[in-house]
Amino acid sequence: MRQEAILEIVKKSGPITGEQIAEKLSSSKATLRPDLAILTMSGLLGARPRVGYFFSGKNPFFIVAEKLRSILVGDVKSVPVVVGEKCSVYDAAVTMFIEDAGTLFVVRNGGILEGVISRKDFLKITMGGHDIHKLPVGVVMTRMPNIIVTTPEEPVWLAARKLISHEVDALPVVRKTVVSNADEGLEVVGRLSKTNITRLFVEIGEEA
Repeated sequence: MRQEAILEIVKKSGPITGEQIAEKLSSSKATLRPDLAILTMSGLLGARPRVGYFFSGKNPFFIVAEKLRSILVGDVKSVPVVVGEKCSVYDAAVTMFIEDAGTLFVVRNGGILEGVISRKDFLKITMGGHDIHKLPVGVVMTRMPNIIVTTPEEPVWLAARKLISHEVDALPVVRKTVVSNADEGLEVVGRLSKTNITRLFVEIGEEA
């Protein structure tokens, strides 16, 4: 990759001008200009007028980490797939299939989070011989306070760590809201899944 070759040249010979880098790569400065701009904007290279380019000393993984710390859950969340607590397990399973979602969020009026149901939950209940047409999801869902959540303001990397440490496929993205009798509830405003995280890494990679 040309950017890696530029980094190696600057590490060994910096500070070095763009013309000198181009000469070493048997290329033109105009051809290298986009690569030099990316490396400089990412923080891997520094540049001084009449001096040239120099290596910043930052590890490329550090740059990716900085990028991830600057991205919030609200920037990458997707639309949540929700069902009501009285929804049958059968209808919930159909919704999961149609929406191609690995996790459903169970809500009550106003979109207030009541529970979470996953593919594993469906598998367990169907193996138990229950009539899933009559059984409501409220019977089998995971309820608060045993639900791991995230918020739009949380850094993506912290939310991703929750996905890994708790071994779940998706987190409900919530915000606190006032419900009846002035009690607080958690309104579901999005979903953060492993797919969201994978898509983010692809987008970061394409920026390079």
